Amino acid sequence: MIPEMTAQNLAPNYVVVKKARAKKAKIQAGVLAIFLILNIFIWTTTFHTDRHGELTVAFLDVGQGDAIFIEAPNGNQVLIDGGPSGSATLRALGQVMPFWDRSLDLVLATHPDQDHVGGLPSVIGRIQVGNVMTTENTASTGAYDAFSKIITEQQIRHIRARTGERIILDQGVVLEILFPDRNTAGWETNTSSIVARLSYGNESFLFTGDLPQEVEKYVVGKEGSALHSNILKLGHHGSRTSSSRIFISAVNPDYAVISAGKDNKYGHPHQEVIDLISELKIPTVSTIDHGTIIFKTNAGEIKIE
Repeated sequence: MIPEMTAQNLAPNYVVVKKARAKKAKIQAGVLAIFLILNIFIWTTTFHTDRHGELTVAFLDVGQGDAIFIEAPNGNQVLIDGGPSGSATLRALGQVMPFWDRSLDLVLATHPDQDHVGGLPSVIGRIQVGNVMTTENTASTGAYDAFSKIITEQQIRHIRARTGERIILDQGVVLEILFPDRNTAGWETNTSSIVARLSYGNESFLFTGDLPQEVEKYVVGKEGSALHSNILKLGHHGSRTSSSRIFISAVNPDYAVISAGKDNKYGHPHQEVIDLISELKIPTVSTIDHGTIIFKTNAGEIKIE
């Protein structure tokens, strides 16, 4: 269950970041902080490659773990989680990023477990990262220590996730934090998972980390029908500990995505989850069967590549 905590008064949080990407002839600029409650904005002034107004969301094949690459029509890029190892994640990123592209605007770590942050130190060591977003939750592991250390060494802007924060990647492209709504220091790591919803016009994606069922139900109680999304990344790699009926029904996705490794020792995805998704008639795609799964949308329809 969600630990009992008193409500916190959140300080106004607004960040404007202009991305430096010389290889894309982008205009280099610094960070400008201004006042606006519970919002984080990422803006870019850019001469960019024509992407035909498409948003790309790629669920990377990194084995038994999560890593999701997002590229807005204007070229702004986000990596959600970094898989269990640097080699797998860098290899997968190389399939969706041009070889000369060596920067990411934001890295968001949903929670501090190895299969979500293990690859991030290598990514940050090889690719310039403008901002990192996490909760206050930590882990006493080598993987998390390496992640925390490189953030400090490279003096990367570190943002704490809170419900209501909005990351504007492009005109009409918004990544909104739905959970957590409080400080998660000391919580069980999966329970602290960041829930974020990416929207572009009529299309949307929901990312849930390893959020367990009891917190899914809490989020449904807070967000209700606002959870509806076209694409849902199933929690915890399709484990029975996530994907409650009430949560899946509230999201009511057109597709469910499972990010897991072939023949993994946990038996993910679990049969109970597969049966529920089948009963609800939701098509499922998995990195086990398809490798990296790439969705593209022009704000009016979504296609899988």
